[in-house]
Amino acid sequence: MTGGRFIAVEGVDGSGKSGVVRALIAALASRGHAVLGTREPGGTPQGEALRGLLLAGADEAWEPRAELLLMTAARVQHVARVVQPAVAAGTIVVSDRYAGSTLAYQGAGRGMDERLIRGLHATMVDDLWPDLTLVLDLDPAIGLARSKRRLAADQIDEGRFEALDLTFHQRIRASFLAQAAAAPARHAVIDAGGTPAAVQDAAIAAVTPFLPVDPT
Repeated sequence: MTGGRFIAVEGVDGSGKSGVVRALIAALASRGHAVLGTREPGGTPQGEALRGLLLAGADEAWEPRAELLLMTAARVQHVARVVQPAVAAGTIVVSDRYAGSTLAYQGAGRGMDERLIRGLHATMVDDLWPDLTLVLDLDPAIGLARSKRRLAADQIDEGRFEALDLTFHQRIRASFLAQAAAAPARHAVIDAGGTPAAVQDAAIAAVTPFLPVDPT
């Protein structure tokens, strides 16, 4: 394989996605690859503005359909202005969340029709999926406790989804695992219950077979 790659890191809140993204960026850069870290919602000025609206405040702030459309709008900007140009230039893009999260949160979590979500993705984002999606699998109760501690410690107002009940987050976990089972060739499930170093090492090992043979 040659050229750029698109890798997404998914999982329940508090599963260690940000740490894995940072570890992947460092490992890939040390091997001579051009690599870019990004996130969803976000990745562009417009996406970051929408992130502030979508992740902060009370859950009832948005109707589920409006939430889905705003997440998709942020993704359209992200793919067109960040992901596709970088991959075309030979860069490995590592994203903290992507469309798998929309299937999990707005689909399984909110109860929206998966066919609607996939159809919207096909139409608005040209059905672009990552070359590899890492699913960091963790008991949602553990993840929620971790995430709430981090948000409180860092004084970050992004806890709108963390405020939802445990059953919501259990549906999220089940969706991620179902997505991986449905497309095993482009998913890798990582046990996120170990130490951060162990989880990050497992993620790097899972990504390695998908890398360009010659980073030059």
